[in-house]
Amino acid sequence: MTQYESSTFRIPYSQDRVFAKIEDLSNLEALKEKLPADKVKEFACDRDSVTADVPPVGKVTLRVVERETPKCVKFEAENSPLPFNLWVQVVPDGDEASKMRVVVKAEINFMLKGMIEKPLKDALEKIGDVLSKIPY
Repeated sequence: MTQYESSTFRIPYSQDRVFAKIEDLSNLEALKEKLPADKVKEFACDRDSVTADVPPVGKVTLRVVERETPKCVKFEAENSPLPFNLWVQVVPDGDEASKMRVVVKAEINFMLKGMIEKPLKDALEKIGDVLSKIPY
């Protein structure tokens, strides 16, 4: 398994408030309008999963497999050509702020690693950036 991490994003809301929003994925429905139409064709979410059609990968679902209140939500990919897990980690940064990081662990064979490493890192940065700008 190879691990990739986003940058750390500072959020001007408490850890509890941020976690309460991201642990129920139906709260992310508002992100639909912020996603680039050329990068994400479909986007749907409910409490425990989020599904997106991302060319050229196709339709991928991330399902919550664990919630560690108030610090982490762990996901597992379904219908993905590449098996991976994703974590959204939230830690306090004082009483009224927090920091967030997005982590992916994926089984990537040597031949694919060079081709997908940069797009995967870019995707993590974009996910972290979008999540850091949600009004919590």
